[in-house]
Amino acid sequence: MASSESKKHWWVSNRKLVGKYLREARVLVATWENSNVSSAVGLLDAALALSQRHEDALELKARSLLFLRRFRDVADMLQDCIPSCATVGTGEGDSSTSVGSAASAPLNGARFSLLREESVGACAFSCISIADLKRKVSAGFSWSPRDEGHWSFGDPQAETVIGTPIPSPSVQTPPMVLCCRYLVLGHACCRLGLMEDALVLLQTGRRLAAVASRRLSVSLSGDRFESHSASVGSSGAAIESASASQLISHIKLLLRRTSAATSALEVGAASESVRHFSKVLDGRRVIPAAFAAGCFVGRASAHRLAGRLAEAIADCNRALAVEPYCITALRARADLLESVGALPDCLLDLDHLKLLYDSILRDGKLPGPAWRPRHGVRYRDVAAEHRALVARVQQLKSQVAAAAGFVNVDYYALTGVRRGCTKSELERANLLLMLRHKPEKAAAFVDRLEFCDDHRDPDSARDQAKMSATILYRMLQKGYSRIMATVAEAAERKQVIKEKRSSAPIQTTFLLETASSPSAPALFQEMFCREIMGAGCVLPHGAISVK
Repeated sequence: MASSESKKHWWVSNRKLVGKYLREARVLVATWENSNVSSAVGLLDAALALSQRHEDALELKARSLLFLRRFRDVADMLQDCIPSCATVGTGEGDSSTSVGSAASAPLNGARFSLLREESVGACAFSCISIADLKRKVSAGFSWSPRDEGHWSFGDPQAETVIGTPIPSPSVQTPPMVLCCRYLVLGHACCRLGLMEDALVLLQTGRRLAAVASRRLSVSLSGDRFESHSASVGSSGAAIESASASQLISHIKLLLRRTSAATSALEVGAASESVRHFSKVLDGRRVIPAAFAAGCFVGRASAHRLAGRLAEAIADCNRALAVEPYCITALRARADLLESVGALPDCLLDLDHLKLLYDSILRDGKLPGPAWRPRHGVRYRDVAAEHRALVARVQQLKSQVAAAAGFVNVDYYALTGVRRGCTKSELERANLLLMLRHKPEKAAAFVDRLEFCDDHRDPDSARDQAKMSATILYRMLQKGYSRIMATVAEAAERKQVIKEKRSSAPIQTTFLLETASSPSAPALFQEMFCREIMGAGCVLPHGAISVK
């Protein structure tokens, strides 16, 4: 008996301590100062250490972390509610979908199990008493999170409702708490680049808020409903619901444009795909860095399809500046460098990719937290890709060894000019490339991105972007000098051939004149000889005496 009283006293003291922490945290959060909110997060951590499933503490901590812009901590704390993480846990996350699949696909409960699967205890049947029935009727209608869109008649604190089991009070989550949880998590997912998950969470939270408000208006009288609505609005749920509507429209616009760009790329319309991706990346509103990395990789594929390899390499450089461990960007840049013949640079990217694959196979999971965007990379494909990568690296190394260190880069494909181009065409193409890929302007895109994850900051992204742009800029300059030398040599060779062709008729005329001019002296010489012979005939044959 003494032990039961001590346990009860311990439980009551913990509950009082949790309530004390919550009251102090609410007072600190109400000041809306970063230092006070950070202190409130510490108090909430202490409260959650005593009661890990305390809904009020979880909600207040999520709001505080959202205010402090610690979106990664929000995602880590509520990771089980993220749809993509839930599908990965059930084995459905291996199939990669397009960028805008969530914008067009209907939201169903089978694919996105947002509501927590709560364990229901054994059915406990009890006799119905008048007191219990009166208390349940006075409590009104309540909503069970297991059955979305259905009514559950009874008190949430009761274990059974007229023979129907419902979750215990420790595991059941009220609809308004679920609404706030999904709205806060939706905002955090949007800032982290999980646009599809953010759209699903925000729409679900807004729908739950509307359903809870409608059911509350039915169960309460007019005065009580107005007072309850005022208290809810003062807590910030109404403001979050209004901002969620604006955020949903913005996310839908981004997903619609990326879906159109992906569709255009699949049908071969490269220019249309580049236009849609550029609208997303060059818009006036900032976009999350993780989402921008996927758009950069998509636009690089469109540039490669259009034959603009320098633009494609530049987009891959931007994606890797934002996400250094982006496997798709590394793979795309290695393919581009191999296509132009820059085998040493291609081998560097492939070695980096091999190290990533080795770490993934060693850890048994993809790098980073489970909610981080993967851009179509699946863990089950890593082993096969690793084997193919090792064979590819060996083949490229043998090619480099056979060439004895001589790198034959196809600068015509890199700069986008045709073989045998004129000097004016080359200068025009080089001017455009130099203006687009200046290292001084290479980091301008970072200002239009939002870095909310701890693994990357804007300064390091700018440094990486400038370094990659400098390498590409020097490669373009070297290509311009090589092609210009080839063009000058071809022009000189054409000039020599032209001079030879123009001097050929003059030489022929001179030869003809020199061949026809000796005919007249020969004629006179022959006539002179005949006259001498005639004169010799008329001379006397006798000797002439000389005195």
